[in-house]
Amino acid sequence: MNKIFIIIQREYLSRVKKRSFLILTFLTPLLIAGIYAFMIWMMLKDDTEKRTIAVLNESELVEPVKSSEFTTYNYLQNASFEEVKSSMEKKGYYAILVIPKNILQTKTAELFSHKQVTIEVKSNVGRQIRQHIEKLKRSKIIAEANMPDLEEKLAATRTPISMRTIKFGEGGEIKQSSTEIAMGIGFAASFIIYMFIFMYGVQVMRGVIEEKSNRIVEVIISSVKPFQLMMGKIVGVAMVGLTQFIMWVVLTGIIITVGSALVLPGVDMEALQQAKSVAELPAGAASLDAGQLKMAQDILGTFDLAYVAGIVGAFIFFFLGGYLLYSALFAAVGSAVDNETETQQFMLPITIPLILALYIGFAVAKNPESSLAFWGSIIPFTSPIVMLVRIPFGVPIWELLLSMTLLIGTFLLITWIAAKIYRTGILMYGKKVSYKEIWKWLRYHN
Repeated sequence: MNKIFIIIQREYLSRVKKRSFLILTFLTPLLIAGIYAFMIWMMLKDDTEKRTIAVLNESELVEPVKSSEFTTYNYLQNASFEEVKSSMEKKGYYAILVIPKNILQTKTAELFSHKQVTIEVKSNVGRQIRQHIEKLKRSKIIAEANMPDLEEKLAATRTPISMRTIKFGEGGEIKQSSTEIAMGIGFAASFIIYMFIFMYGVQVMRGVIEEKSNRIVEVIISSVKPFQLMMGKIVGVAMVGLTQFIMWVVLTGIIITVGSALVLPGVDMEALQQAKSVAELPAGAASLDAGQLKMAQDILGTFDLAYVAGIVGAFIFFFLGGYLLYSALFAAVGSAVDNETETQQFMLPITIPLILALYIGFAVAKNPESSLAFWGSIIPFTSPIVMLVRIPFGVPIWELLLSMTLLIGTFLLITWIAAKIYRTGILMYGKKVSYKEIWKWLRYHN
């Protein structure tokens, strides 16, 4: 056992001392925060590009699109499409908008340009034409009904509904929840596990191949057993991944805390969570609108200490369980080949369950109680990913315990199988291994 600890220590320290590990560990939370901030900034940023669009209006609509500060719509009278097309570059037209004569029947207008128009231009043109036609139709209905205030009455009937989801706790207490946040947490956690299993599992495989190709392993196994070497490498790399994850959680928590203090300085979070409307917002949060208030309350109501601790605990268990299960297979593959090129034929059976688990996760998010969700979260080869999608929606304790037990049991079985392959393959050189050859190794009584 002491020899395994020595190997674990070597594998762990040799990786955490690398500059690449330190850079990735400290910069990843900042990079993720920067990407999200950039995406939000891009979505909120106004399009300030000045454009001129030629309009050929063949319909009876009177100027259905209006010019704005940055986009000018130039209505051309008695001009043919070919004439406008040939003079586009000369006159600096960004696009040509053609509104056909029968637009009320076809409900289609066309934008012609030399390059793909932006989504904002397309949506703005479509929105303006739609609103113009709807206004004309409403005016016609009002005139026929002989009720001048009909439009105001119709507008008064529009009643937007905001849905809030509430969960009952184990003791019957009520707790605010959010389906969108649960789905986001589940997808994020499952994808991180998928990424970690591949990233660190491949590190184990490459380490085995490197030691085998350099003949270092021949020296090492003169002092330790092959099984001890395999377990030391697997556990050592697992500790590297766990260290990196814990540091990411801590750093992300610090970034979120600092960001919240900068965005909402001095805000009473309890008062914010209990506010029933924007009129009851505490000082420092008065600028929030109704939609932002609901989002803030969903986040504050969902992320309590018990909830976060449960998610983090489940993530650590299924990360370690999934990693240990698959890294044993990666180690076996690394021991069976002489170089990384030969791993492709053996990698496919390993990667298929992981990829399948990601696709099952999308279906689970739509229906976490389905049979597919149940079996996907129970079968050990898919449970590390699928269960993380289900947990934020709530999973019965017996299903969680069953999934954990089967994952541990399968890991022990796979480790025993992988150890038999490892013991033989680690000293096998110059021979291209097939599945038939590996089956023979499994039957050896060594």
